[in-house]
Amino acid sequence: MSEAPEVRQPVAEPPVVTPMRVVIGLCLFAPFVAMLWVGSYAKVDPTFIGIPFFYWYQMLWVLVSTALTMTAYQLWRRDQRARASAKGGADA
Repeated sequence: MSEAPEVRQPVAEPPVVTPMRVVIGLCLFAPFVAMLWVGSYAKVDPTFIGIPFFYWYQMLWVLVSTALTMTAYQLWRRDQRARASAKGGADA
């Protein structure tokens, strides 16, 4: 009699949506929401060293967006390293 074909067990993949990836998405999405909601900052007062709120609020978001993007990038790298080590690969 012939032998039955060997059945391979499927490899368990990590889930695509994880809490870390949700945080990454929020870090990247927050600046868009803040800048597209113009009604929240379309005013003159309070002024900061003579600069109307409208301008210094936008300039502040340049710095905040940079920090959030850097945070998202570091989290993404950590996530990719964790996935590579879970697969047993040397993808760093």
